[in-house]
Amino acid sequence: MRRKARIAAARGIGRVESGRLPDTIGFDGRCYDLIVLLDVLEHVEQDREALAALRDRLAPGGRILLTVPAAPWLWSEHDVLHHHKRRYTAASLHAVARDAGLQVHEKGHFNALLFPVAVLARAVQRLTGRGAATEAAPPTSLNTLLRHVFATERHLLGRVSLPFGLSLYAILTA
Repeated sequence: MRRKARIAAARGIGRVESGRLPDTIGFDGRCYDLIVLLDVLEHVEQDREALAALRDRLAPGGRILLTVPAAPWLWSEHDVLHHHKRRYTAASLHAVARDAGLQVHEKGHFNALLFPVAVLARAVQRLTGRGAATEAAPPTSLNTLLRHVFATERHLLGRVSLPFGLSLYAILTA
């Protein structure tokens, strides 16, 4: 069992199984009312096939909630470092879902408040030829600042359609 799965299992909240999308999902073929993929799909080579396999695991009326990195033109060493296969546009995410036999119930951008910062950082990286920072843990002060930024933005989600953002979310149905 992988390290993160061991940590999750040690918490004793529920059953933890290893798997691999699209073909080794685990959990004995059970169906679910909600399947959540938070920044997972961009790591899967066969994204359409993965969503199709998960569609088959939805109970009647079930939903898939997913988040992915947005704006392919922001591709950088950060994506490479985190083993991303791709970033999505709203249209490309919609197309992958549709091709997997899913309907997009809702979709939108988030992480909009950090978008200008990321655009500036990517521009500086490209101009200077310097790559992204290493995978070292960010300082506590930065995590605190980011937590406040996300807490501020959460009040906008669902009330305002954000026209851009570092991330996309979608709610999919079969």
